[in-house]
Amino acid sequence: MDSRKWGILLIGVLLALTVLGWFYTPYDPNEVNIAERFQPPGRQHPFGTDHFGRDVFSRILWGARISLAVGAAAVCLGAAMGICLGLAAGFFGGWWDELLMRISTSLQALPSILLALLFAAIWSPGVPVVLWGIALGNIPIFLRVTRNQVLSIKRRPYVEAARALGAGDLRIIVRHILPNLRAALLVQFSVSLAGAILAEASLSYLGVGIQPPDPSWGRMLREAQSYGSLAPWLVVVPGLFIALAVVGFNLLGDNWIYGRERLYEGE
Repeated sequence: MDSRKWGILLIGVLLALTVLGWFYTPYDPNEVNIAERFQPPGRQHPFGTDHFGRDVFSRILWGARISLAVGAAAVCLGAAMGICLGLAAGFFGGWWDELLMRISTSLQALPSILLALLFAAIWSPGVPVVLWGIALGNIPIFLRVTRNQVLSIKRRPYVEAARALGAGDLRIIVRHILPNLRAALLVQFSVSLAGAILAEASLSYLGVGIQPPDPSWGRMLREAQSYGSLAPWLVVVPGLFIALAVVGFNLLGDNWIYGRERLYEGE
């Protein structure tokens, strides 16, 4: 099985679990049952229970909704702003391009985690802090990818032909430039989504992301750090799901990159 199929398989399993978590969990993910605390994985609790007796499998399902949804929403928000700014910078050029590239360089100096920690110091920790921290960190990435692609595309013969036939800037951007950005943006979106899931888990682990009692994979790792030797499944299970999500999206992104390279080489 090649990397693309492995990536699709991993992402498919995670998406299936996310959808399942919207409609069904075996137990209430926040239900405390002290009598069943630290139950090892078994028939009744496939992934065991935690220090409050909460079912880990139910919390994994519920946490998948939060981890994947927050990561995807943050990347979509950052991508939307970055693509719009990148189109303006690459298509119009001049002082507009210079200004946006200076802003992009400034934003790149502040990683998503540092931005989220800054926001948490100003406002209260929670989903908005994670969302905006990751989104702002992705703006310069998508801005630069879009700008570089636009600089190449706008010099191609079909764009010059459209301009010669009287097409306006908006029509050229919508009809001729945006469709040709799709492949590069899909690759970047896949890679950025892997990074966003890892960033969300890191921020929740640091305590500035998802707040209790709501579970996320990073928050579950934070809560399990004191019980790793007593109940190792509390560390292994959420850590494994984070790793599978990151590896799955990276495999898919790498395969898209390889596919584009083969296309350019004429294979």
